[in-house]
Amino acid sequence: MPDAVVIGAGPNGLVAANLLADAGWSVEVLEEQPEPGGAVRSDRGVHPEYISDIFSAFYPLAAASPVLADLELQQEGLIWSHAPRVLAHPLADGRCGLLERGGEETAAGLDMFAAGDGAVWLALCETWNRMGPDIVNALFTPFPPIRPAVRLAARLRTAGGLRLARSLLLPARRLGEEQFRGEAGRLLIAGNALHADLAPESAGSGGFGWLMSMLGQAYGFPVPVGGAGSLTSALVTRLERRGGVVRCNERVSEVVVRAGRAVAARTVGGESVPASRAVLADVSAPALYGGLVDARYLPGTLLDDLVRFQWDFATYKVDWALSGPVPWTAQEASTAGTVHLADGVDGLTRFAAQIVTGHVPDRPFLLFGQMTTADGTRSPAGTESAWAYTHVPHRIRGDAGEDGLTGVWDLREQEAMADRMENEVERWAPGFRSRIRARRLLAPPTLQTMDANLHGGAINNGTTAIHQQLVFRPTPGAGRPETPVKGLFLASAAAHPGGGVHGAPGANAARAALRGRMSSALLSRAHGALNRRDRNTA
Repeated sequence: MPDAVVIGAGPNGLVAANLLADAGWSVEVLEEQPEPGGAVRSDRGVHPEYISDIFSAFYPLAAASPVLADLELQQEGLIWSHAPRVLAHPLADGRCGLLERGGEETAAGLDMFAAGDGAVWLALCETWNRMGPDIVNALFTPFPPIRPAVRLAARLRTAGGLRLARSLLLPARRLGEEQFRGEAGRLLIAGNALHADLAPESAGSGGFGWLMSMLGQAYGFPVPVGGAGSLTSALVTRLERRGGVVRCNERVSEVVVRAGRAVAARTVGGESVPASRAVLADVSAPALYGGLVDARYLPGTLLDDLVRFQWDFATYKVDWALSGPVPWTAQEASTAGTVHLADGVDGLTRFAAQIVTGHVPDRPFLLFGQMTTADGTRSPAGTESAWAYTHVPHRIRGDAGEDGLTGVWDLREQEAMADRMENEVERWAPGFRSRIRARRLLAPPTLQTMDANLHGGAINNGTTAIHQQLVFRPTPGAGRPETPVKGLFLASAAAHPGGGVHGAPGANAARAALRGRMSSALLSRAHGALNRRDRNTA
């Protein structure tokens, strides 16, 4: 009987399993899909000569994560690679906003748009230099992050106090307008905020956009050499060397609860896999509560709160095998791993507004990835392995474009959406479509079929908006990995600190399981000592 069963072999589940194995626990990981990795996988499914990342691709949070750093995955063969530039946002006039690896270089580019914007950027960088390490520690520490929060509070007082706090809570549009006279600085903040589901007018989107910009500048947007699957392979190899077991094609249908404690995971095949110490679930909150765990074991308030659980935007993704580099009009974009495509901040606002009103955007904002630019192993020399994703509503009420998309996502709708995205790329890179050798379409239902945590194509396991963060994630009062069922821990991005590949939810769950076991052992010993004392007294 293993000490722990982990449900789901995504990055958080694998991190949790590794930490438990490091502590000497025997661990069995059950994965529904034919291979481990969750949303961190790659293949040659678009073209046999091209490696394509199926889901996630760039990993600034992984590079910044002390959780992953402590695992020393380089010893398992993981190598990171970087594009010459982090991020580009082409403009219609041929200019290009650029996020570089150095603050001075980024600032010089911003000054080309408006004199003085470079100095503003360097001031934002100085704020990051003072506060960044404590922000990272707070993000990746179990909630509440008391020590990092105390240090942050002290630094906040010396960095402008309430004025800085106000700036970080601003919507991205307002922060950009207050800080920058030129368009490039505003686009870096607002575009990076939309890596989550934070529109330019969303409270806190300015702070999130600043955070992602600073992470990109400090750590880059690195990629694993050989594909995203190399990161998963390193995690699995490390776990197996410590005696852990990963079983694929094993869908879990139930967490078995006895006397208020999780004691096993039951598969759809009827096998009950026992856990002597803990069950950790790298699954979404709605899938766990009232799904894997029967509602009779859960408080009614939790189930009521889950009715109001909000998913992040649905996602539509296209992978391409290109015969040559993308022919950007703004040539600087050819050196960036990630390219944002939208008509300024107004275009981002229009895009987000169409989604929240239930309409498929007619001019979708694209996050475009140039993987061979970032890692030369991804495709033959002189070619490009590329992808782009955009967001669409979960419940589609109409199509802002002319294709009559309804959200059934049959072949016609999938092709029409991909064509719409390619036409958008053509606006910034005329001749792009002539270089397509092959493409793969990943509609929201397809993404969910390939990874159940990507519900309806939502890639962050719940909205990043402030009403569902910290103590409110995934529901009010549930900011920690412990659940109402003893011995059961939520180990997915549905828990604090949320989405992104950084391993923190898995690490937090593993530490909570270890802490709980130690507390139980201490309590048992204390009870034993009291009983012996009582017997001696008698």
